[in-house]
Amino acid sequence: MRIDLHTHSTASDGTDTPAELVRNAAAAGLDVVALTDHDSTRGHAQAIAALRDLDRDLTLVTGAELSCRVDGVGLHMLAYLFDPDEPELARERELVRDDRVPRARGMVAKLQEMGVPVEWEHVARIAGDGSVGRPHIASALVELGVVPTVSDAFTADWLANDGRAYVDKHELDPFDAIRLVKAAGGVTVFAHPLAVKRGRTVPESVIADLAAAGLDGVEVDHTDHDGPTRARLRGLAAELGLLTTGSSDYHGSRKTVRLGECTTDPEIYGEITRRATGAFPVPGAGGTR
Repeated sequence: MRIDLHTHSTASDGTDTPAELVRNAAAAGLDVVALTDHDSTRGHAQAIAALRDLDRDLTLVTGAELSCRVDGVGLHMLAYLFDPDEPELARERELVRDDRVPRARGMVAKLQEMGVPVEWEHVARIAGDGSVGRPHIASALVELGVVPTVSDAFTADWLANDGRAYVDKHELDPFDAIRLVKAAGGVTVFAHPLAVKRGRTVPESVIADLAAAGLDGVEVDHTDHDGPTRARLRGLAAELGLLTTGSSDYHGSRKTVRLGECTTDPEIYGEITRRATGAFPVPGAGGTR
């Protein structure tokens, strides 16, 4: 089984619609794909509907990537198979989403102060119906020739955490995120926890504290983690009793990473589904997973 547990669609900052994402996941030979848009479950219904039209088996794991912050450091928490209608978690996701437009406008204003000829209308056009965020601003910088790639915009010079054009937004405390996802029957995995190229990361002591608070796992195999970092994370996960996952963090054409570039072990996937009580994986035509 090929299992990719971290992808994005146009419901947040990816370039594939949820239906296109499902079709592309099937074409890439995946057996299981998770849709984990930023702070949003808006793409789930379209993705589920697209499963019915596939000519091969594919299972969809519903989820989201929650924006969090602790001790001044931003981080992302993958939440899988939670009840999307659980009121408290739904309310927190809405607060984060509502803050995205003012925050993005603030970053555009900072870039303009730095002499970058970027306009809000340009960013809004790129974002479309998605939840506007830094990747949309980064894409505008690429189109303007300011940086060569989206990844090059995520540096201290531009949009990285604490970068010159960075603006804070409403974010969950990760300990609250774990509590809320658990209450909604879901499973939590700390996304790319040591992706230092994105900015500051939390110390291992915080990961240990999150594990003590009920964190289920850490995303180890990710393109932003080099070999030594992955080995370090595997050792830490073993010490803390955490599951280890692998995922592409696919964003469509916005990034060069491919679906299934990193994958999760089937036994780990099975454990995630066993722990979840808020929702169940959605099998495609003829699927049994």
